[in-house]
Amino acid sequence: MNLNRAIEAWKRRAKQLKTETYALYLAYKDTRTPWYARLFTALVVGYAFSPIDLIPDPIPILGYLDDLVLVPLGVALALKMIPSQVIAESREEAHRVMSEGRPTNWVVAAVIIAIWLAMAAIVVLIVVRTFGG
Repeated sequence: MNLNRAIEAWKRRAKQLKTETYALYLAYKDTRTPWYARLFTALVVGYAFSPIDLIPDPIPILGYLDDLVLVPLGVALALKMIPSQVIAESREEAHRVMSEGRPTNWVVAAVIIAIWLAMAAIVVLIVVRTFGG
């Protein structure tokens, strides 16, 4: 029974983290958010929604470290940088949107994928130039 409660608590926390991350995305778009908070928030949201992790999930224990520590820490820091009125309004909107279903922004997804592909291409070029002659 305790295991089921623990799993349910983790599921609730994961859902809450997704909603908070979406609220950060909405706050990022708000012009009342300072530029430095927008920059940091963009990095946190981009990383949280990115399909590629800093530490791949198949690596035992460490693979989930970024999901369990880095993302929540980034969200917490970003929330401290954003004006309270902006984050309150963003949370309300995020709860409304998330209750209607999962939001999809294909432009943001395409940009994130393009950034990761560009980074991979740069790494390949560096490796080829270094080891390929």
